[in-house]
Amino acid sequence: MDSKKKTNLNRKVSIAPMMDCTDRHDRFFLRLMSKNVMLYSEMVATKSAIHGDRKKILSYSPEEKPLALQVGGSDKKELSEVAKIAEDMGYDEININLGCPSKKVQKNMFGACLMREPDLVSECINEMINSCSIPVTAKTRIGFDETEEFDYLNKFINKMKAAGCKIFFLHARRAILKGLTPKQNLTIPKLNYEMVYQIKKENPNLEIIINGGISKIEEIKKHLNICDGVMIGRKVYQNPYFLVDIEREVFGQTILPTREEVAEKLIKYLEKEVKLGTKVNHIMRHTVGLYHGQIGSNKWKRYLSDNMMARDSDFQKAKHIMTIVQNNEKINQTIA
Repeated sequence: MDSKKKTNLNRKVSIAPMMDCTDRHDRFFLRLMSKNVMLYSEMVATKSAIHGDRKKILSYSPEEKPLALQVGGSDKKELSEVAKIAEDMGYDEININLGCPSKKVQKNMFGACLMREPDLVSECINEMINSCSIPVTAKTRIGFDETEEFDYLNKFINKMKAAGCKIFFLHARRAILKGLTPKQNLTIPKLNYEMVYQIKKENPNLEIIINGGISKIEEIKKHLNICDGVMIGRKVYQNPYFLVDIEREVFGQTILPTREEVAEKLIKYLEKEVKLGTKVNHIMRHTVGLYHGQIGSNKWKRYLSDNMMARDSDFQKAKHIMTIVQNNEKINQTIA
């Protein structure tokens, strides 16, 4: 069953799927700084993927690859259909969301609440695996509500393993399904990296990627001593140029883009997209952190906030916005 799933995808470092963040424009922007990280889409509900505007919901630029589609759902037939759609559209992997704690997601019976339904999850994964030849992976929490036990998590993972899944992204926090917002669920439940390490030690043949609160190169390297990969979310969205540090320190790359080179390439992308009708702010909102920690970064953020709502057809305005970011000296001179 699993031989056809073997690929050479490198999940040493990957960028977490983040709602309202990792859309196709953000992924294109991130790829300008890293050729080696694995990118993931925002979570897409099965019904949206099947019945919605696929071009709008699922399209991507070839430059974004390697790229995985993350899907949310609990109907095995729908998940099977979306897995096939993902493969047909050229995605490199499909990942099922078993970790989102939002009330809306729970109402639709997917996300972290599925940790309570290991039999259903294994059936869903088996259907997905049988319908496509790309890897089917799972992203989950280490527990839910009052349940944070190694035995429960290990049995849950082994249920999915028996269904054919061999690659797991473990967010090292339990999900609190009632009483906390999704944002609070990212910080309030305590991190438990040791449980993820224990899962890897107990299951050496599985690919285990650790996720949650990772924000420094030293932390990435430490986790990679035990786990097969590291998934990073908020750190990269807040400071996207951190990807260049990852390319240098983790992947050993020596030819690295400057912020100015990133900006120049994004100008070309912006020009093309604006002509196609994309709103300027749909692209530029992802660039707010490009100068994170640099002199003039606050002025850049303020300038973006005040000016990124250019009219769709006003490309010269859009180009002017992006040109300003091309060097810090210009930021300081232009945005007084």
